Amino acid sequence: MTDNTPVRSPAQPGPAAPRGRAPETSSSVPDRPAGRGVDAQSVALVAVFTALLVAAAIVPGVPLGGAGVPITLQTLAVMLTGLVLGPFRGGLAVLLYLLLGFVGLPVFSRGQSGLQVLSGPTAGYLVSFVVAALVVGLAARVVVRRARQALWVPLLLVASFATTVVVVHALGIVGLMVNLRLPLSAAVSADLPFLPGDLVKDVVAVVAAVAVHRAFSDVLLRPRA
Repeated sequence: MTDNTPVRSPAQPGPAAPRGRAPETSSSVPDRPAGRGVDAQSVALVAVFTALLVAAAIVPGVPLGGAGVPITLQTLAVMLTGLVLGPFRGGLAVLLYLLLGFVGLPVFSRGQSGLQVLSGPTAGYLVSFVVAALVVGLAARVVVRRARQALWVPLLLVASFATTVVVVHALGIVGLMVNLRLPLSAAVSADLPFLPGDLVKDVVAVVAAVAVHRAFSDVLLRPRA
């Protein structure tokens, strides 16, 4: 006799139910791209070259002529700062140096500090430092990015000489005329003895800056594609 009772087969697993999406939490939201901001390398370079400017001012200056303007290494440090760092970071380093002196730190030549230096014979030269770093820094950025390395030294020398004459010494003469009430001819006569030495400092600054750019090609970052 045949048993017609249906045999119950083991339960077969049914199709898996589609998994529901886990609710999004704050941790599952993708991070937003970070802004460019100021990178650590720029901060470090600005700090280093600000310290270089301070060190150049600490070296005792040599008085020259009767106007009370000493020969110092500051112009060398300013030009080197612009040539190496470019316009933005170079100008920022020089501006930070000036601010340190204006708030009372003795970082100017002969240990001077405070806003009263702006009424002295060196006022025009101090103001020119920021402009000079911006101008020669812009020239350096263009030359290093676009010109062949063989042309770096002559092109940067032309830019440095022009900046020294048109910016540093021109504003220095204006400062002498305003603060010492000198006529133009007397201010030019008081300024001229400093020019040959500053041009020699330009040569030193350019040679040093070119060596830096050849050794560290990323100091003046190339624009992103």
